[in-house]
Amino acid sequence: MLKSTLTVLAAVLAVSAGPFQILERLIQLAESRLDAEGAVYFITNEPDENVVMAASISREGSLLLEKAVAAGGRGLHGIASPPGADGLFSQSSIQASAKGQVLATVNAGSNTVALFSINPKQPTDIKPLGDPISSEGEFPTSVAFNSDGTRLCVLNGGAVSTVNCFNVDKKLGLTAIPNSLRPLGLNQSTPASGPPGTASQITFNHNDSKLIVSVKGNPGVVPGFLAIFNVNSDGSLSADFTKQETVPGGELTFSLTPIPGKNAFVSTDAGVGFTVFDFDDFSKSSLTPIANQSANCWSTFSPKTGTFFLDDVGTGTVTEVRVDNNLKASIVKQYQLGANAGTIDNDVATVNGKDFLLIMAAKAAAVEVLSLDGPGKARKVFSMDIAGAARRAGIPVDPLSLQGVTHFIRQ
Repeated sequence: MLKSTLTVLAAVLAVSAGPFQILERLIQLAESRLDAEGAVYFITNEPDENVVMAASISREGSLLLEKAVAAGGRGLHGIASPPGADGLFSQSSIQASAKGQVLATVNAGSNTVALFSINPKQPTDIKPLGDPISSEGEFPTSVAFNSDGTRLCVLNGGAVSTVNCFNVDKKLGLTAIPNSLRPLGLNQSTPASGPPGTASQITFNHNDSKLIVSVKGNPGVVPGFLAIFNVNSDGSLSADFTKQETVPGGELTFSLTPIPGKNAFVSTDAGVGFTVFDFDDFSKSSLTPIANQSANCWSTFSPKTGTFFLDDVGTGTVTEVRVDNNLKASIVKQYQLGANAGTIDNDVATVNGKDFLLIMAAKAAAVEVLSLDGPGKARKVFSMDIAGAARRAGIPVDPLSLQGVTHFIRQ
């Protein structure tokens, strides 16, 4: 039975992350559920200390915030006027690999990347793998594992804008891959100023042969683009990237969600709606406006419904999208979570044969859970309060700093 009171400090261990000396803290927020189906993770991205939060997920989609683990570095908020909920201007600031049984996140204020092992039987049990390692750039904002979780790449979006890749070692942690540190040449500051002109997401393509970075444009000045690197068999990258501008009318290229079975991606465009990028024939790529949108920035895919879900941080609207076999896109339905929700990062977890949409509602300091009962049939089933549990445990949480959401299903 769950304890009604918090169980606090479980372990304290000194760790060094370059020049930043911290205490690595594991705080047990609630007794672990033995019947949990998996875990959901996000970061606080606080400037004094970045913390990974882990919540268990039940087969009904309810969440219980169980653990907080120091990420070994500081968070950082980008420069925006007015400041918004999207402090890193990115998607995938934290990512889990089911095959690799590992979790990675950025420390944007320390210019490091942290790696954790995931206990596959009790996924809220995460432990640091090695020390946080330099991202070899400034203001790291997004990470991506390859398909089997043996490699990790990071996107740096600050004044030193680069991509850099690492091998994942289950004992040593992250080790640098030679000839994978590559410049992007963005004209940015540290922290980055945006959202226009900022780096958005890093990801691999369907067969790990390409590493792709999305970069927002500056509306009316320069278009958004994709930076596409070739990935060699040893994990090294091509010396230069191929620059592919977004489709005509596109502006703020943001997310990159692969379309299953296709060499293509759904990409949100915070200025217009969303784009379908066709990598087999880029001339067939298309832009779909979303009426009354404010800032559609994050996207994810549901295997059970076969549809994509896009989050608008400005309106609190979730837009469900279908892409057919010919890569023609259409809007299925929209769901309102409220303008004060601050809907940013999202992910879909398949739990016991059912899909749940997980949404970081940053302004509300909550994770919202929608049950995906079929195309056009999403319904809200749970809301997990972050601020209350964090406050009782003495963990600073600024709603405008909360970032990321990813999951791992028990194996």
